[in-house]
This record gives sequence, C-alpha cells and structure tokens, in this order.
Amino acid sequence: MSRIGRKPINIPAGVNISIDGNVITVKGPKATLTQAFHPNMNVAVEGSEILVTRPNDEKQNRSLHGLTRTLIANMVVGVTEGFKKELDVNGVGYRVQKQGKNLVMNLGYSHQVIVPEIDGITIECPSANKIVILGSDKQKVGQFAAEVREKRPPEPYKGKGIRYAGEFVRHKEGKAGKGAKK
Repeated sequence: MSRIGRKPINIPAGVNISIDGNVITVKGPKATLTQAFHPNMNVAVEGSEILVTRPNDEKQNRSLHGLTRTLIANMVVGVTEGFKKELDVNGVGYRVQKQGKNLVMNLGYSHQVIVPEIDGITIECPSANKIVILGSDKQKVGQFAAEVREKRPPEPYKGKGIRYAGEFVRHKEGKAGKGAKK
C-alpha cells in the first residue's frame, strides 16, 4: 500500500470540500481551486478528513494513489496558507522592480524584460534584487517562478543571473592555463 496515498488529509476550519464525480472543489479563505482526478481513484470525505483509496493494486492505480492524495493536500494547503517561491537576482546592474501589475527586470540585456502578473499569481519585490511569487495553486506558482528564472538563468563562471533562494550553483574555474606556456 502507498505510504503517502493512505494518509488522511485533515480539513482545516473554514475549508469546504465538494466532490462531483471525479472533480473536487476546495473552497477556502484565500481561493477556490478545482481539480479533476482519475476516475479509478475513490475520494471520500469522512468527518474532517479526506480519504483517497484505490480499487486494486495494478501499477497505474498504485502510481495514481499517492499523486491524487498529494494534489488534493496541496489544494487544501493552497486555499488556507498559499504557496511562495523566492528568487534572488545576482549580478552587477541587475535589478527588479514592480510597476503596476508588471515585473520589470534589468538583466544585462539591451532592453528591460517585462513579465506581467497572471491571474492567481501575485508578484512582490521587497528589494531591488529579490522577487517573491505568491499564489494558492502550487503548480502555477512553480511554473511562473521557472518562467521568470528562465529569463536569465544563473551561469557557472560568475554566478550571475536569477536563482531560487537557497539554490546552489556550482562554479567553474574558467581558463586556468592562460599564459602559462611559452
């Protein structure tokens, strides 16, 4: 049996769960999220817990069991607390700022890189070299953070670029033998 799949999901106060066929809707103080799950999975609300069960031990059902439980648990956390990704911008002259609903970044290009907010995502810039991406859908927050990071990924020689907070970038040495042989 799946260790993750068999764990019950606690429903916090103020969160409403409705299951219609194979579509689950989670309403909370921050947002409302809807997710379709595989028809083989059985999702039931019992008291203040959500239980995910599978019909048999076929390979596909075993794979879907933990996935379905994790997706529903992320929805519950998203509508109550929300998710956050922090990005650091490193480099001389590299800066970010928020102008209205747009994130304006100076990343060493000849032009500014402008990324608009999408619905369900909020961008904050607490300082000139820090970006905080907030939202209730974990997948959207992670995808948007990856798209922002893609504008200037960290390079291994000087470490300049946009990286996740706490991300380690291995540095390369560069040309070590320059001018050694004559």
